[in-house]
Amino acid sequence: MHDTLIKSAKIVDGTGRDAFTGDIAIADGQIVEVGQITSQAKQTIDADGAVAAPGWVDVHTHYDGQVTWDDTIDPSFSHGVTTVVMGNCGVGFAPVPENGERELIELMEGVEDIPGTALYEGMPWGAWKSFPEYLDFLATREYSLDISAQIAHGALRYFVMGQRGLAHEAATADDIQQMAELTEAAMRAGAVGFSTSRTIGHRSVTGNEVPGTFAEEAELMAIANAMRSAGKGVFELIPAAAAGDMLPLGGERHSTLEEFEMIKRIAKASGRPLTFTQVQVPEHPDVWREVLAGAREANADGANVRPQIASRPIGLVTSLATYHMFQRRPTYMKLHELPLAQRAREMGKPEVKAAIMAEADVEVTSKNPMATMHMLFAQVAGAMFPIDHPINYEPEESGNLAALSAAAGQDIHDYMYDFLLANDGGNFAILLGANYTAGNHDVIAEMLKHPDTVTGLSDAGAHVNLIFDGVAPTYQLTHWTRDRQRGERLPIELIVNKQTKNNADLYGFEDRGEIAVGKRADLNLIDLERLSLGALQVHNDLPAGGSRILQPAKGYIGTWVQGVQTRSNDQDTGARPGRLLRS
Repeated sequence: MHDTLIKSAKIVDGTGRDAFTGDIAIADGQIVEVGQITSQAKQTIDADGAVAAPGWVDVHTHYDGQVTWDDTIDPSFSHGVTTVVMGNCGVGFAPVPENGERELIELMEGVEDIPGTALYEGMPWGAWKSFPEYLDFLATREYSLDISAQIAHGALRYFVMGQRGLAHEAATADDIQQMAELTEAAMRAGAVGFSTSRTIGHRSVTGNEVPGTFAEEAELMAIANAMRSAGKGVFELIPAAAAGDMLPLGGERHSTLEEFEMIKRIAKASGRPLTFTQVQVPEHPDVWREVLAGAREANADGANVRPQIASRPIGLVTSLATYHMFQRRPTYMKLHELPLAQRAREMGKPEVKAAIMAEADVEVTSKNPMATMHMLFAQVAGAMFPIDHPINYEPEESGNLAALSAAAGQDIHDYMYDFLLANDGGNFAILLGANYTAGNHDVIAEMLKHPDTVTGLSDAGAHVNLIFDGVAPTYQLTHWTRDRQRGERLPIELIVNKQTKNNADLYGFEDRGEIAVGKRADLNLIDLERLSLGALQVHNDLPAGGSRILQPAKGYIGTWVQGVQTRSNDQDTGARPGRLLRS
């Protein structure tokens, strides 16, 4: 007798093949039958045509700290994700130099906007030093989904070189050899990859770029060759100019195309898969096409180069509860600690508004990149769009705040002030950046359809008060297969493949990502007609009361991890079958 039998589902198996109607039988954590099944089970679920798909595999997350104190792993858990890869962008928490915790926290806080107080208070510092010890610690814990980790260049270089690494000094031959040896040891211990960041936009709260940002190619090549020796791991890279030329910060040292030539050399020489961030940036709106075409050629020549793309524009949000343009005004700063609704009421008083609008910002002394977000939001206020429910991620320019303020006869900053106060301070607005140069999703559609791309860049667990792209797996289904109005929709078979088998294959997770006999029973059962994203919510549920933006989903009938149901009708069952996944 089977453990679970799902009857009459629309099976989208993850391979990209056409969907079909059938049954799925689960026993001992595996899929044991697919098709028309007559045998019995302890639990039988009538899917009644609901979509059955493999559990989503998110290859770009930053749960490196959260997994040490939390077992739920939201936002991913609430959106059908059953496997995550963390340790991206060159930042992580192992290996740890003696008394080096502070620098690693400052890197993560600055680069990924995760409250440092949560990382200080939530993480059991001292439980590990080396990367293998970090994995061994995580292996003692239980989760709602499977986790896996990459060794990060920033932590590695700091561990080996100390202050010289933080100061971006050139690595010596001995430094490079030690980094290579530690990388190989990490791969053999179960690391699923190595990550590095080469953009000057990634900075610690001290204003310093991530160690490894300016590393010579020989250093990266030695690490990649260590991965070849281990026969394991994906090389993950954020290229210089990935988010643009960064001219306000002095400009990137290399162009996208220069970086791509190096990427091809590393991938070809190492024999390991290499995935890297690729989005459309306004300064060079067509370069991404050259890169994707180059990836096609390189892969035909024996490399495994996989541009990593996003399924929607990279969007930054503002609200009264998070970052906003008035947060450094003296009068506002006196009100900041008030509960949100009370703060909004106080700010609504004419005399308080007049004071705040007339004041200059208090000067920022911190070098934390997040400390000047108010300045950015003041500059781009007119280009932002109000976030309605449901959220429209492909709006017309006529709906931005500049147009709305003009129609209301208000100055844009005056309009933004009133907008932030409305709904007891619950309003959000969004700036649609990368991938939205033309004001539509046509570029994203082209990227999604490209055979060499992988879908990622959710940053789940990071940018907790600025971005909420951890919900992207749900959004991909609702927008691309059902709701899009301003261009072509994409087949559900393609969208499911892009976030299941395609990603699992990249990382060598051969036991998952597909609905087939012998595969792990990591599954989602989805009412696609009802699938939706809820309103944004700010929760103060991180250690030390840290805040984060979350967005709930409706329409997941069930999620299973290794045959154990972890969610039922959008609710947590309390089961924690997830474990550390080693390479």
